[in-house]
Amino acid sequence: MKKIGIVMGSDSDMPVVSKAIDILKQFEVPYEVHIYSAHRTPAEAKEFSEKARENGNFFKNIFLKKA
Repeated sequence: MKKIGIVMGSDSDMPVVSKAIDILKQFEVPYEVHIYSAHRTPAEAKEFSEKARENGNFFKNIFLKKA
């Protein structure tokens, strides 16, 4: 099953990301959330991105940036 993969750099991004999660829940869109930092956890971030499609994650150039 396809799902939206939400990746943020740290848990401090959750207040912004939670707004997107609320909308996904409202429309019953499957999703999963991960915290991967290119600086602190580069191997995990790389592995997630390499295996995203086979794990059912869908990305379409959607970026949320914490101001």
